[in-house]
Amino acid sequence: MGRLFGTDGVRGLANDHLTVELAVSLAQAAAIALARTTREAGRRPRAVLARDPRVSGEFLGAAVAAGLASSGVDVYDAGVIPTPAAAFLTADIDADFGVMISASHNPAPDNGIKFFARGGTKLPDALEDEIQQLLEQGEKLAPTGAGVGRIERFADAEDRYVVHLMASLDHEQDGTLAVRKPLEGLNVVLDCAHGAAAGVSPEAFALAGADVTVIGDAPDGMNINDGVGSTHLDCLAETVVRVGADVGIAHDGDADRCLAVDAEGRVVDGDQIMAILALAMQSRGELTDNTLVATVMSNLGLKVAMRDAGIELVQAKVGDRYVLAELGARKLAIGGEQSGHVILTKFATTGDGVLTGLHLAAEMVAQGKSLRELADCMKVYPQMLINVRDVRKEECATDEELLAAVREVEAELGDTGRVLLRPSGTEPVVRVMVEAADEATARAKAEQLVDVVKARLG
Repeated sequence: MGRLFGTDGVRGLANDHLTVELAVSLAQAAAIALARTTREAGRRPRAVLARDPRVSGEFLGAAVAAGLASSGVDVYDAGVIPTPAAAFLTADIDADFGVMISASHNPAPDNGIKFFARGGTKLPDALEDEIQQLLEQGEKLAPTGAGVGRIERFADAEDRYVVHLMASLDHEQDGTLAVRKPLEGLNVVLDCAHGAAAGVSPEAFALAGADVTVIGDAPDGMNINDGVGSTHLDCLAETVVRVGADVGIAHDGDADRCLAVDAEGRVVDGDQIMAILALAMQSRGELTDNTLVATVMSNLGLKVAMRDAGIELVQAKVGDRYVLAELGARKLAIGGEQSGHVILTKFATTGDGVLTGLHLAAEMVAQGKSLRELADCMKVYPQMLINVRDVRKEECATDEELLAAVREVEAELGDTGRVLLRPSGTEPVVRVMVEAADEATARAKAEQLVDVVKARLG
């Protein structure tokens, strides 16, 4: 067996790669690795379990609950809630760990199992490897009688999370205490992707005072991310323009992402959202070490905007877990990805799309500006990304002729662009990304490098 865990848990086609048997065994292995200290202290381990609304989550969630309870872990089943809510609740009740059943922005037939350590943090690679080793060795606990775990409904899970979201808005903005309804007067369209946000996001925005229109809020188990959500923004943009809203907020299936559209239906991506929030935090003295963490895929415009504002930009590897690692190591306040994973460490241990959307909307009201005016703090450089398939991806960092071609393009672009070649972590693909001052140049240079990749690595 190769490495079981990907960049965000264990994912695959439900009932094919991701089977009931694997879910049970994975839960039993996790019960050993993630609750060792509690058991050694003579206490019963506790775990929070949650899922998004895709239909396979029902049997996979039951399998995980069975694996945990059979290992002596008490399970608090929170039902359908966002991934960041599961992380928050794990910390809120001081559970030993949390489990989320979700495949995020993937289509309904896929699913995944991800774990949170005590405190609601993502697992380091070493701990994931230990869980896999225990699974492969068939290790499991088998208590009997009163030693088995109990499974109970986490009845107030959603309410606890919404209260937490509201509390995050109760802070000073521009020197004055934020009003109790910080989004009052704002017309917001929410796209919940027929996913886990459908229950909590509309409630949170309404409680914050917004006039809310909702789309993508009718999950049926199979329509998650289907033509809606953060990966399909056309419907949101059309709705915002049609109803005359001030802003549209899009989540993905498990609501750990937030993308936005302005009143004219133009997309505001994760880079722009980070720029807006980082500048606002800087103005209030809340931007720790005057630093923002992004990834190597973030737009060059973010780097330029932060440099002009005197903000240091740290660029991590792609994946919110690597952003989180930088944030934790440096004890920083904000980081994220272009895709819409934005992490506000004062309030969350992972990307939280509902939290991010609330704070973005709150800045519009606090500053008295439209989203377009706020987003103008950053120029978005045209970016061309091409996936080159069926190539020897491991050679993209060592092939001298390819590296020479990259250096040549970089020299031609100078300070007005950049090049990034990145092997996929899961398939034989090299991703070629070129940014430039205009779209035609970005496309031409990307296609030039694609030809070299095919010739050298194909």
